[in-house]
Amino acid sequence: MIRALRPTAPALALLPALALVPVLIVVLQAVHGGGSEIWAAFLLGAVRPSLDPVLIGSLLRALEVTVATALTGWGCSLLIGVVLGCLSSERLWLTFRWPGLPAMLLRRLLALPRSVHELIWGLLLLQVFGLHPWVAVAAITIPYAALVARVWRDQLQSLDPSRLEALLQAGASPLSACFTAFAPAMGGVLMSYGGYRLECALRSATLLGVFGLGGLGTDLELSLKSLRFQELWTGLWLLALVSIALEQGLRQWRQHSGQARLAQRQVLGFVAVVVMAVVVGGLWLARLFPDAGPLSWMPLIWPDGRALLLAAQELPWLPMIWETLMLTVLAAGIAIGLPPLVLLLSSCRLWRSCLGALWTLLRLIPPPLTVLLLLLSNRPTLAIGALALGLHNAGVMGRLLQEGLDQQDDGSRTALRSSGASQRVSWLYGLLSPRSPSHLAYGAYRSDVILRETVVVGLIGGSGLGWQLLESLSSFHWAAVLLLLASYALITLCGEVLSDGSRQHWLQS
Repeated sequence: MIRALRPTAPALALLPALALVPVLIVVLQAVHGGGSEIWAAFLLGAVRPSLDPVLIGSLLRALEVTVATALTGWGCSLLIGVVLGCLSSERLWLTFRWPGLPAMLLRRLLALPRSVHELIWGLLLLQVFGLHPWVAVAAITIPYAALVARVWRDQLQSLDPSRLEALLQAGASPLSACFTAFAPAMGGVLMSYGGYRLECALRSATLLGVFGLGGLGTDLELSLKSLRFQELWTGLWLLALVSIALEQGLRQWRQHSGQARLAQRQVLGFVAVVVMAVVVGGLWLARLFPDAGPLSWMPLIWPDGRALLLAAQELPWLPMIWETLMLTVLAAGIAIGLPPLVLLLSSCRLWRSCLGALWTLLRLIPPPLTVLLLLLSNRPTLAIGALALGLHNAGVMGRLLQEGLDQQDDGSRTALRSSGASQRVSWLYGLLSPRSPSHLAYGAYRSDVILRETVVVGLIGGSGLGWQLLESLSSFHWAAVLLLLASYALITLCGEVLSDGSRQHWLQS
């Protein structure tokens, strides 16, 4: 009986890189004349950024807006997310001897805000409240709070309840028993996941600026569209300094929280830091925008059933959904397969250092700016959006993979080298093979993120649901907007289910 061939773990980590082949073929075939000069000017601007004091002062103020927005949105989302996560935990409701049905209903409702990307929230709130600094804060807070609530609730449900039951049987009140039993473990989750969400908030605040919601992203987009690459790189280097400082600080933070046994006092101290971040960020924004005033609601005329039916008949559903799914598959393939592929080329320290700088650069540039840059020498295609989205997420995947490989035991690789295996084979099976399941598990989660982010490149690249959503928003076609949002949320929720299943499979293998 012939056994079916099954690819090995490292092969499964490398195979997604095949998505690069059709993407690069389409992109390279669509290159037009003059593109080389534009790219040469872009690369030259990286080593010769503008040092004009007026420009630097303007960029620093824009960077202040971005950082203050990220800090405020991050703090608000953590506080709201923890509260919602507790309220959506059936275990806590049953501990207080309350029925668990409200917790289940809240958990289902929270799936809707987290399924919609923060950029869509920003564009919708912009239509309702106008241009206001707190619109960007709310756009980050709403989906992030729902994501934090999901992670917090899942972690609460996965904890061993024996300690909680012992405290309750000893006569402790439900509130004190929950805090004593869960605070140390959940404090580690809050500090680790909270740090990750702060990095995401900084990237989201920059992205919202690209679409006109203020901050450094707006300046970067204007510099790119006017081909002022030296000014563009000045802003990118400033953003890089902030990002690298944040990454190093969070790395030390994670190492400390991972080595220390968290006490209740440390957890309360971290909560106080989050509250302070909200206060400082809010006051910072008030100082930067003294004339902003309160948010003013602009009433909307909601569409009736007839308008929804007409919009459903007008929209090109199959092409939109197909392009969105293809964007996701191609970008996810690039994000998952590119990091191990380039790491396989060489294992020397210099090459790893160069790749570390590359991962930082790829994470630094928002995907819409990459799309705009590619459009300077190319025509709009789905491949451009997939390449921009894949490279940005490859920066995230590459950093995590490289950090994991650096921390991994080198014994298997050394043994393979001693037995006569080549350098690449020993790296592939001695280092990458044990790391492949965790890399693929995070790749499954990242694919879910990419599905949400397809709207980002679709808004510029002219493909998928994102493009149609932008068209409907700009024409105030609210019936189409509602239908597109509903379909987008449904697709992302289905993707979330598939992502969770794939992640569990690889974590258990």
